[in-house]
Amino acid sequence: MKLTGQPITTIREQLTALLQGGNAHMGFEDAVKSFPTDFVNKKPPHIPYSFWHLLEHIRIAQWDILEFIRDPEHVTPEWPVNFWPPQDKIADEAMWNETLRIIRSDLKSFEDLVNDPETEFFSPIPHALKYNIFRQILLVADHNAYHISELITLRQTMGIPVPGGW
Repeated sequence: MKLTGQPITTIREQLTALLQGGNAHMGFEDAVKSFPTDFVNKKPPHIPYSFWHLLEHIRIAQWDILEFIRDPEHVTPEWPVNFWPPQDKIADEAMWNETLRIIRSDLKSFEDLVNDPETEFFSPIPHALKYNIFRQILLVADHNAYHISELITLRQTMGIPVPGGW
């Protein structure tokens, strides 16, 4: 089904806003702003993963959803083991920055997909007929919002200020 005119313009605007955050929840950029690198590998109390592990999980899940849309040959990693880095894996500052870079890049790819006039949101994905792009965009936005909220809460738990936050 191909929509035209104001309805599709509104859908594109609202999906872009949802991906960027900032309406009902803090967006990714605000959540990671001014994050101290000496906390990258810290694990909050009673949490089995570090801040970097959490961001890597966001990166992996976001990448998987994007590739599911784009690549008919894509094989989703095994859940949950391949959606999180090993619990004992330590990141250095370069790894932290690379994780951030890829999350931003893949999120931009989602925004580009949303704003591409050729994107048909409600037609089945040719290689996954039970799914459509609209559903996958909502899925990535929902997953990201959940874990961005978690990141903010864990920052507060560890006494790491959230710029512009509470």
